Amino acid sequence: MSSLASAHANRLAHESSPYLLQHAHNPVDWYPWGTEALQRAQNEQKPILVSIGYAACHWCHVMERESFENERIAEVMNQHYICIKVDREERPDVDQVYMDALQAMGVQGGWPLNVFLTPEAKPFYGGTYFPPRNWVQLLQSIAQAYQGEHRTELEQSAEQFAKVLRTSKLEKYSLEAAGVKLTSEQFDQLLHNLAVRFDRELGGMNRAPKFPMPSIWRFLLRAYTLTNNQDILDQTLLTLREMAWGGIYDQVGGGFARYSVDAEWLAPHFEKMLYDNGQLISLYSEAYQVSGNEEFKTVVYDSIQFVKRELLNSEGGFYSSLDADSEGEEGKFYVFTKDELREILGDEEPLFSDYYNCTAVGNWEHGRNILHRRASDTAFAKEHELTPGVVAELVQGWKQKIMRARDQRIRPGLDDKILTGWNALMLSSLVDAYRAFGEPEFLQLALQNAAFLQRNLREGPRLFRNYKNGRATISGFLEDYSLVIQAYIGLYEVTFDAQWLQEADILMQYVLDHFFDPVEAQFFYTDDSGEKLIARKKELFDNVIPGSNSLMANNLHRLGLHMDKSTYTELAATMLARVQDLVVKEPQHLTNWASLATMLLQPTAEIAIVGPEAETKRRELSRHFLPNTVLAGTATTSELPLLQHRTAQGNQTTIYVCFNRACQQPVHTTEEALNQLTSIRKL
Repeated sequence: MSSLASAHANRLAHESSPYLLQHAHNPVDWYPWGTEALQRAQNEQKPILVSIGYAACHWCHVMERESFENERIAEVMNQHYICIKVDREERPDVDQVYMDALQAMGVQGGWPLNVFLTPEAKPFYGGTYFPPRNWVQLLQSIAQAYQGEHRTELEQSAEQFAKVLRTSKLEKYSLEAAGVKLTSEQFDQLLHNLAVRFDRELGGMNRAPKFPMPSIWRFLLRAYTLTNNQDILDQTLLTLREMAWGGIYDQVGGGFARYSVDAEWLAPHFEKMLYDNGQLISLYSEAYQVSGNEEFKTVVYDSIQFVKRELLNSEGGFYSSLDADSEGEEGKFYVFTKDELREILGDEEPLFSDYYNCTAVGNWEHGRNILHRRASDTAFAKEHELTPGVVAELVQGWKQKIMRARDQRIRPGLDDKILTGWNALMLSSLVDAYRAFGEPEFLQLALQNAAFLQRNLREGPRLFRNYKNGRATISGFLEDYSLVIQAYIGLYEVTFDAQWLQEADILMQYVLDHFFDPVEAQFFYTDDSGEKLIARKKELFDNVIPGSNSLMANNLHRLGLHMDKSTYTELAATMLARVQDLVVKEPQHLTNWASLATMLLQPTAEIAIVGPEAETKRRELSRHFLPNTVLAGTATTSELPLLQHRTAQGNQTTIYVCFNRACQQPVHTTEEALNQLTSIRKL
């Protein structure tokens, strides 16, 4: 921060968001989003500049440094505009509206997102990052146009964009309810339409930059269990291996960066987000269940340790992200020159550099190296005439030495706000990892986080979005409700503690009452009692986080089976039917919907375990990847619908495998139950 900028303190100094606080000493007269700023714009009839970003965003920092800390540029902004800063992570509703506006203008979206609005908050122009000279010219030309004879033209344009924003996605894509469920032929077409986009050599989808997109690969694991299609399994495992070997994965500290700028997964945008790591832990846990690949297990364990070490607060909540930058340079915390490696590792440096592909000239900027792999431990051991066990010991020693060296460096900035939905994603990942590995620590962390959410982010049947410094201030969005419901259903299935299903159902009832649109059979993103923006949006597409409507549809299906509420399961099917044709045509944008379609191609198995060894049987079953199941259990008796009138036959723990409320012969071993499941699982 410049010395000039540090002399200022604007209204953002009173906010809790780390992103807003980063701008609290800009000479720009920033407002947070709210009635004060919007009312002033109306009173003074000035256009509004909304600038949206997030704390870990590299180009947001660049634009702040170049423009928002510049006194001369700030003077132009303050003279002609009401300037509003928005943390997109705290206010995804505001971000959604104006990102859609930008795309309606034909501009590629991204952050920082800078949008110009009328005093009525209707957008008429926007863009992302602007270099300082371009930014000043744009500010001046828009101010001149708005104050002069072009104001009417700009306001008419804004009105047209507002109309576009109020058009629902279902209307935009002319989506009507499908008459029948997805057929196996349509499902094959869906898989084909996704497969044509694969990068067959390097994994992922065939483009750069490359985002991990966990929803795609989790869907394909589900599709594989249904079809035994080896091609889609091979592509999934290739992708997971290449990501785990690439620079996008922190080879020594665990955890994934947000995306890779290249097709090789080598050079990441170095910020680490809680939501990515939560989903990727789930993905690698499930892939381990399918493949037994020990490297995937290591990724899960190391990534959970990263989250625990660097993102867990003392109350049991998880922070949002780590910045890409430290000391003003992207990635500086994570990369090394050869000289630095020699100093840290001594005689072991050549072998280390061979293992992690480090060179004297460097594989990145300024002679530095991003650690990454190109071979398995077995292949590396063979090449160097070592045993795999020796290689594993060396790697552990190297990791410890590099971590000690990194501990001496200036750390990347931490975004220490806590977001409900992202915490729920991490909670689900701990549940998924516990299913796969039975590690008690994973369940302990999950329960600790669930208690944190209940204690700090619940108010009766309602959720809050954010938590910082002991305060929750923003009402929850559909994303928060859908992810918490998903997490609580999963938590019940690994604990058999009925309170989690009951809590999920309380939240579900609130969502049905306050978010649902019966006309389109989809859910709005915002609560009906929340702030009214210029458009009330519905989130249809799955992105880096699955869309909240696809999450809700999956939740309705699973919770409906658990609670024996056919209204839930029927609504899930209705929601899917509205988007089914688009899921087949554009599956890469709707893979969480596709996961629900996969479940509905065959009846979901309802498994009930009753008896003194219910927990033991649950652990044995959970080691297997059983995506199209709901699992209930009790050591004694329970009033939950799947457990009512179920008994431990002959005083032995008994497993009931049922489909559409029709049960197979009760059995006493997990092997018998698995045989019953697989006997009808063929397409």
